[in-house]
Amino acid sequence: MRKTILIVLACFVYAVSFAQVTYQQIASSELNTKRKLKIKLPKNYDPKADIKYPVIIVFDGDYLFEPVAGQVDFQTYFDNMPGSIIVGVMQGENRFYDAYYDPATGLPTESGLRFHDFVSDELLPYIDNKYNTSKFRVAVGHDTMGNFINSYLFKEDLAFQAYVCISPDFSGSINNFISKRLSLFKSDIFYYMATAEKDIPQIRESILSTNDQISVVDNQHLTYYFDDFSNETHYTLVTSALARSFEKIFDIYNPLREKELEEKVLPYEGTLDRYLTDRYDRIEELFGIKKVISIEEIEKVAQIAEQREDLKSLAKLGDLASKLHPESLLGTYYLAQSAERLGKTKKAKKLYESALTLNDVSHINREYIFEKIDELTVVDLDEEIDEDKVDEE
Repeated sequence: MRKTILIVLACFVYAVSFAQVTYQQIASSELNTKRKLKIKLPKNYDPKADIKYPVIIVFDGDYLFEPVAGQVDFQTYFDNMPGSIIVGVMQGENRFYDAYYDPATGLPTESGLRFHDFVSDELLPYIDNKYNTSKFRVAVGHDTMGNFINSYLFKEDLAFQAYVCISPDFSGSINNFISKRLSLFKSDIFYYMATAEKDIPQIRESILSTNDQISVVDNQHLTYYFDDFSNETHYTLVTSALARSFEKIFDIYNPLREKELEEKVLPYEGTLDRYLTDRYDRIEELFGIKKVISIEEIEKVAQIAEQREDLKSLAKLGDLASKLHPESLLGTYYLAQSAERLGKTKKAKKLYESALTLNDVSHINREYIFEKIDELTVVDLDEEIDEDKVDEE
């Protein structure tokens, strides 16, 4: 049932997305002609706002643009990736000339090199000047263009930070140098490659060989993902590959999941507020997007702090929640919890009382806070009685 709902929703999002597509032309001195583009802006895009968006350049935009746009709409609906500016480059009958390469190296030459430079030196600056773009750019290519986008790896200044190579038809010896190039980067780079069980045999063999080489690359700046889909062909794998590639490339943008909580948060050395702030600083650094840490994520990390019996982290998370969500009682509640468990009864009681002036959150409401205050009031009375007995003695 859940799968059916997701499929229906995906089809709905996919259909609605086309109403937001514009068709433009860009004059190119490199190509000595005008090139048609398909452009789709994020929902509620405001040119006057300070929000910046990643840019996804779709090669073979004639047929690949719509699957990309539908997948981006689907994933942004669930906040699994940021809204992005999608640019489809229409190639049509120019595709052969756009992808023209040196048979020995597999790198663009002649008309292919002109198209290569058109994208990096004309198209990208055009998009940056016209829209609110971040520095994070994704190149998406299939088949011949899946091979072509690798040529940008060999530029001194990276035009793209992420590469989605869907069943790339590697030419010349380029696939033997991709792993070597990926091992040299000193800044974040994401590389995704996919083939399928029923892919074109020659293409599949080359991809598997390239994967063997990339898999052993030891570079902390490289994030590499590979998929080999069962029962898919050279063409049917496109949809699955797009879904997986965006899921993986934008993995850190996703809300905290159980796997990350168990594998990274639980064993984290240091206070857990730092894990959260570092995580969101990285999101901003990578994608140029300032995303606010949600109350739900603070609650998830606080549960880990309690599991670790880490009162220092609990208090730090309280400070963080109070700073980011001052209208919510969550931060004050965690500070009160920490004080209470440390035996600072009077401080905890005052904090619980101050929480009553703030808004409830999920499982923590005023009734529960009143119960905590009553408990601490009884504790205070017991302590006073004990003190009186000591004085009398």
